[in-house]
Amino acid sequence: MVNITGVEPHSKAEKAGIKAGDKLLKVGNFEINDLLDYRFYTTEGDITLTLEDAEGGIRQVRIRKGQYDDPGLLFQSFLMDKQHSCRNKCVFCFIDQLPKGLRQSLYFKDDDERLSFLFGNFVTMTNLKDEDIDRIIKMRISPINVSVHTTNPELRVKMMKNPRAAETLSYLKKLTDAGITVNTQIVLCPGWNDGEELRRTLTDLCALGENLQGIAVVPIGLTDHRQGLEEMRVFTPEEAAEAIDLIEEFGDKMYRQRGERVAHPADEFFLLAGREIPAPEYYDGFTQLEDGVGLIASLEEEFGFALEDTEGHPVDRHVSIATGLAAADFLRGLCDRAEKQFPGLKVTVWPVENRLFGKHITVAGLVCGNDIIHTLSGKDIGREVLIPESMLRREGDMLLDDVTPAQIAEKLGVPVTPVPFGGQPLLDALLGE
Repeated sequence: MVNITGVEPHSKAEKAGIKAGDKLLKVGNFEINDLLDYRFYTTEGDITLTLEDAEGGIRQVRIRKGQYDDPGLLFQSFLMDKQHSCRNKCVFCFIDQLPKGLRQSLYFKDDDERLSFLFGNFVTMTNLKDEDIDRIIKMRISPINVSVHTTNPELRVKMMKNPRAAETLSYLKKLTDAGITVNTQIVLCPGWNDGEELRRTLTDLCALGENLQGIAVVPIGLTDHRQGLEEMRVFTPEEAAEAIDLIEEFGDKMYRQRGERVAHPADEFFLLAGREIPAPEYYDGFTQLEDGVGLIASLEEEFGFALEDTEGHPVDRHVSIATGLAAADFLRGLCDRAEKQFPGLKVTVWPVENRLFGKHITVAGLVCGNDIIHTLSGKDIGREVLIPESMLRREGDMLLDDVTPAQIAEKLGVPVTPVPFGGQPLLDALLGE
């Protein structure tokens, strides 16, 4: 049962007399508890809704509509009920390493299978029960993104500090056997789940078959705010190279079997090891960009296409790019190519040290507004500052420290423009188009 908070004007629901304050009990014979129930059972063109009014009266309403059209009901929250929170205490959890004083929403740990399907969030499955897995299979909710970290049951319990971390590993096979596509993630921690433990995990995951779509292996991120937490450390360049070699051993094996590598190290591993980023064809169509797998190769390829499609011409423009330490040299290389093709274009790339989280956090997506202001204040930054759109929260209005692009612009005295990911958007921003 979910509360209806409004009805779209001129919708089928309004014409059927449904009002704010009614409760939706069932669609057909099926109870409605959340967004997935609602979406799944309202796909048909002819549906019957069971409703309860404010006085407790029960009635049924029949609605005829186009298949997959929404009836027009509005609910208090997007998911219709509370977001499922994480019950783990992972030794590598980034949220546990946040400094105090950030906005409250940043400290919420989600572990919600619905957000995995809708937005690509990763879940650990420790919140799920057998009936939840059965619902995923029945509704064909696919793909599902799962944070695995290790397939050693005892080690998974130790790393996640949740006794259900072991038993829920069996859900992976149940999902893939039922035809559900699964993407997996391994947060690799030196001395914990690397080396032979990583070999075991890759072996077990690759045995799941063709419905295992990908394995993204990302290095642990450590802030300067780990007081009271497990002792952890970052990878050395040599360890990063060893991890790449092991992952590529399995990637080569999978490529021979399936024509896809399946298992990939995140870009950070190549940067840590001082190795060249692989060519675009290495990344199986860039299916794991959200995990930082292939971001550099994808952007370089797209930027090259954008340069080929844009005729060179003189411009009179000086702009700056603020980015994380990890991507600065790469972006400098792209901008050099643009400057050669467009005489008069000057681009200054500013690596921003992450003072809020610490020196080990070097990715652009975790750069904060005050650190940009600190790095660029008093510098020759040109007419505009470009920042990656990934620095902003999903609503697109502020960075992690609640500073907005407009506030950065006010401090620096020039416009600050968030740039969507992609080669063409970057070139357009550089040229002011």
